[in-house]
Amino acid sequence: MSGTFVGMPAFPAFPEAAREAVGNATLRGNLRHATHTIRAKRAKAVAEVSDWAALREAGRRIKDHTLRHLDRYLEQLEESVTAAGGTVHWAADSDEANRIVTRLVRETGESEVVKVKSMATQEIGLNEALEAAGIRAYETDLAELIVQLGKDRPSHILVPAIHRNRGEIRDIFAREMSEWGRPAPEGLTDTPAELAEAARLHLREKFLRARVGISGANFMVAETGTLVVVESEGNGRMCLTLPETLISVVGIEKVVPTWRDLEVFLQTLPRSSTAERMNPYTSTWTGTTDGDGPSTFHLVLLDNGRTDTLADQVGRQALRCIRCSACLNVCPVYERAGGHAYGSVYPGPIGAILSPQLRGTASEIDASLPYASSLCGACYEVCPVAIDIPEVLVHLRERVTQGGPAVREGNRVLLKPAKGHAAERAAMRAARWALAHPGALRTGQRLASRTRRLHPRTLPGPGRAWTGTRDLPPVPAEPFRDWWQRTHGGKDGK
Repeated sequence: MSGTFVGMPAFPAFPEAAREAVGNATLRGNLRHATHTIRAKRAKAVAEVSDWAALREAGRRIKDHTLRHLDRYLEQLEESVTAAGGTVHWAADSDEANRIVTRLVRETGESEVVKVKSMATQEIGLNEALEAAGIRAYETDLAELIVQLGKDRPSHILVPAIHRNRGEIRDIFAREMSEWGRPAPEGLTDTPAELAEAARLHLREKFLRARVGISGANFMVAETGTLVVVESEGNGRMCLTLPETLISVVGIEKVVPTWRDLEVFLQTLPRSSTAERMNPYTSTWTGTTDGDGPSTFHLVLLDNGRTDTLADQVGRQALRCIRCSACLNVCPVYERAGGHAYGSVYPGPIGAILSPQLRGTASEIDASLPYASSLCGACYEVCPVAIDIPEVLVHLRERVTQGGPAVREGNRVLLKPAKGHAAERAAMRAARWALAHPGALRTGQRLASRTRRLHPRTLPGPGRAWTGTRDLPPVPAEPFRDWWQRTHGGKDGK
């Protein structure tokens, strides 16, 4: 089914949003410090592993194999989870997923839930859907707590509050904590230890009181029905073990066939994300067990545009993503524009290729995301599952400008070109004609050389956007063909 990101307001196109962001000196300083620190630590952690390239290739192959046989592994997963005492629900889109989770919470009689950090639940707008049903959801990840208390939006996959500095976090805690539960301590400073302790005290009462927990999962193992959550704080484990009912909302692409496959990702994910050799907390659970953990477990398998993405032979590699965020930390565009400019819970390079596929390219923001890149390739170099993000970006740019066949809501459709690219299409048609007619090309090159002193440094009209930040390259005094003919007589010179 076609993807919808519920609870997301209408966003401007990326260039407009980015233009505002780059003018915020505080934001740029926060992002520069955080991304440079994380990328340096990651590089050191990866360098410790002698077979990193082999692990990366293994991860790519496992993911590609799983995606090719996704139907079989999802059916196996359902059988395994059911046999272990869990219940599996299938959600075609965000609306259906929200209805399922809301119904499950209501059936418990509870009006509040605690949540593990989950991008899938952000994608579907679950918190807003629960609030509309009179159910309050409490984020327990420290960064997600900061975002929730600040009435903000996440701006990074790994560190959702990366755009906030310690002073801003202190002010948010002091101002907002009392509205959500235990207030911040008097005289709270911006030291990391005090901020973490304030969050711990605030959350502890929620952990001990909550009877329903909601999570996502980093991986699902088809052969056993086991779900896996990796984290650094331990708050997730409290949500996964203390409540009586656990509801996990997970994208269908998160399945892996076997425990042996999982081993690869438990080596590459922590190094690529938090620059750790292993995650401090790796929680796994298989169905339910008497006297140990939740007595009721529900797994909601989320499509929301993923099967549409799977139908695209080039774009489907985005579904390999293990949400490490390494691509964000090396991206020069993300570092300057920040995550909010992408208008999605998936920011940065991976968001620029994932969101337009899950949601389609009909909106202004989604049509602009494939252009939110310099195509430098740094994202591909650090990706632990070798997603060729530049390749997919170019592929999606072609879809935006030219339209063409695609799969939406499970049906093959013919997309119309997006608005605003008529001049680009005309220029490409003219270039194609000229390159197919050597005589016309030669004449045009000679004419351009002889009139080069009259050429402007910037282009008028639609070309102004391209030359707004760069000069036109100078035209040489004579075309290469004429120079070669004059200096070599048209021969190779031997």
